[in-house]
Amino acid sequence: MDKIPTIPLALIPGARYSKALNYPASDEKEVASRLKELEATGITALRFAGRSMIDGLEVLGKGCVGIVIQAVVQDRLVALKMRRADADRPSMFEEARLLRLATSVNVGPQLIAATKNFLVMEYFDGVPLFKWAEQQGKRLSDAAVVLSSLLDACFRLDSIGLDHGELSRAPKNVLIADSKETCIVDFESASSARRAANVTSLLQYFLFGSISHSLPKSKMFPRKGKILTALSEYKHDGSVETYRNLRQVLRLSDVSA
Repeated sequence: MDKIPTIPLALIPGARYSKALNYPASDEKEVASRLKELEATGITALRFAGRSMIDGLEVLGKGCVGIVIQAVVQDRLVALKMRRADADRPSMFEEARLLRLATSVNVGPQLIAATKNFLVMEYFDGVPLFKWAEQQGKRLSDAAVVLSSLLDACFRLDSIGLDHGELSRAPKNVLIADSKETCIVDFESASSARRAANVTSLLQYFLFGSISHSLPKSKMFPRKGKILTALSEYKHDGSVETYRNLRQVLRLSDVSA
């Protein structure tokens, strides 16, 4: 393990770290209950590091439903999503169901355990897509590999009718590793009831979103009109054939990670 402080669960009660377990409330009884819930998942310690902050604590992510931090299960580093006290849902079970559906087509982090208030997931060591794009210095080959991988993942989600719901902005829901491996995370806004539009949303983010200013857009998408036509055809029927045609128009046919 690295130098990030690892806090055993036994040291959490009464310490400032307990704030994260039931954020933003401060109910010690609820914290004690949630600690027992955590112990049942096999987690032995929590780790506070990341780019987001809550009450002076560094965390991996902060959303409307949960707080994500690092945790430890049998010396293995995992990602732990903790339901906020003010979340708009009574449990994490529906998100767990949707994540299992995503991972059935090899998208998203593997789910290790799910309880009323927690999701324990595989930890993916990566940075948000927009930050990765800024760091890459606009290298066309790397951008093409990442786009290819993400579009394939989105197509697999489309094929099972699962819409992620947050890919048109993709500010923090798409992670990129140093190896250019990609991972779509955070399925709290996902749905298997509405029409899936993952390929459309993700490609529109690359074409028109904030990331477009950090990538060699003119070289990646020299035929924008043909791309939009191919995307419209895919959006209409979502077939394998129209997806392959979209990749060809994007010149991704021979790109692989």
